[in-house]
Amino acid sequence: WPGLALLLGLGAVAALASDSTHWVWQPALVWTEPWRWWTAAFVHLSTMHLLANVGGLVLVALLGWRAAVSHADALAWAAAWPLTHLLLLAQPGLARYAGLSGVLHAGVVIVAVRLARGVPGPRRTIGAALLAGVALKLLLEEPWQGTLRRTAEWDFAVAPAAHVAGAFAGALCALAAALVTWRRG
Repeated sequence: WPGLALLLGLGAVAALASDSTHWVWQPALVWTEPWRWWTAAFVHLSTMHLLANVGGLVLVALLGWRAAVSHADALAWAAAWPLTHLLLLAQPGLARYAGLSGVLHAGVVIVAVRLARGVPGPRRTIGAALLAGVALKLLLEEPWQGTLRRTAEWDFAVAPAAHVAGAFAGALCALAAALVTWRRG
């Protein structure tokens, strides 16, 4: 889990020093340049965007570490990474996408599912609360209201569909990890 978080962070730093136009997710290039399924997470649209997502990445890394996520959970997060971007095809008005936020939503959902399916007690309650919090956040973002959302808080347009795609990809991959873990156990 920490290794994947480190890889995501290092990728974001590497994107600063490169021509990231070849890294951004674009639906027209999704099949001819599939590396963009991964590299889109590295590119950020402003310094504020990068700092917010790196801060979120640190929190997700710590959350996973404190939740004692399994190797299967880490693999689920790795699988949710490209799946998040592939699911953006469901938002036809989104011409391009960049940033870690979708992948971060996937990570939070994976940790929440890990906690929610644990032994009854505080960890299970925290997992359920995290899942409810993500669901509420997604509803408040109103992704059905349009492709991009400009707000006074951000110096770029937010793509709420990326957060939904990440949460959905995280849920699918977390359930797959739970199934693999259950079958082994």
